[in-house]
Amino acid sequence: MAKISFVIPVYRNESSVEATHASVVEVLRERLPGYSHEFVFVDDGSDDSSLQRLEAIVAKDTNARALSFSRNFGQVPAIAAGLREVSGDVCVILSADMQDPPELLTRMIADWEQGYHVVICYREKRHDSWLSRAGSRLFYGLIHMINSQMPTGGFDYLLLSRTAVAELNKIDERNRFLQGDVLWLGLKTRFLPYERRPRAQGRSQWTPTKKIKYFLDGLLSTSYWPIRAMMLLGLVTGLAGMVYAVVIVYARLVHLTPFQGWAPLMIVTLVLGGMNMLMLGIIGEYIWRTYDEARGRASFVVARRIPDERGADASGR
Repeated sequence: MAKISFVIPVYRNESSVEATHASVVEVLRERLPGYSHEFVFVDDGSDDSSLQRLEAIVAKDTNARALSFSRNFGQVPAIAAGLREVSGDVCVILSADMQDPPELLTRMIADWEQGYHVVICYREKRHDSWLSRAGSRLFYGLIHMINSQMPTGGFDYLLLSRTAVAELNKIDERNRFLQGDVLWLGLKTRFLPYERRPRAQGRSQWTPTKKIKYFLDGLLSTSYWPIRAMMLLGLVTGLAGMVYAVVIVYARLVHLTPFQGWAPLMIVTLVLGGMNMLMLGIIGEYIWRTYDEARGRASFVVARRIPDERGADASGR
């Protein structure tokens, strides 16, 4: 009997995590009775009663277990921790907010049985605020310009074969862009569009600060485009400066200097100074990520395992 593993990151999902578990179990019982299953919940340092809800789930379901981080490390480290724990033939990653329809599991498993290593459910339509929708379109639209495989609606709900899980577990990096890592694998992939459900309870913890951080991770970890754009911008600016210098020299020789005083000098200084600061800022982002990797700190710290209570010595790079 093949086994399906579920990795579910949890952060302040006290109002929905039990319903998520129940809905997935129902789909498994009714539509996929020929499969065994396991749940790996990862509590990302929630400060509500999410951990207590997970304890209740584990107490009732022998196929469920949970990890609890010592603090909030982020969704991607939570998923990475879960992927290292799974033992199934296939793994499904979904959120705990009831916005990913578990009914798609039947189609995802069918595609896996046909030989697909990765099945990506991308958001064709979503019932979020207009600001969230606009930000998502902008973010994934820019990533799509760099990587044409990236769906413009983005994705978080996906299936991974055992091979895909093993390859993702080999990636030992901080500041990861998980979607980019999945597409980078190059394994046989199926894309399934779906309509993301409206949030019935609670509110999104995906703050603007986290979104900006993840956007930078995605932009800088999937392409050298920012550096190449800087090089091109510097080349164009240098050529324009040379042309401008020739014009100024000619104007001075024929006594037709169009500018007097500091105005043109200040304009050139400000433009070039601004470009230098922009380029140094982008280079700084790359340098910071190199430094962050070189420090070798763990990406997460597991403070507790449920039901195994062996302490807080587990961590991940």
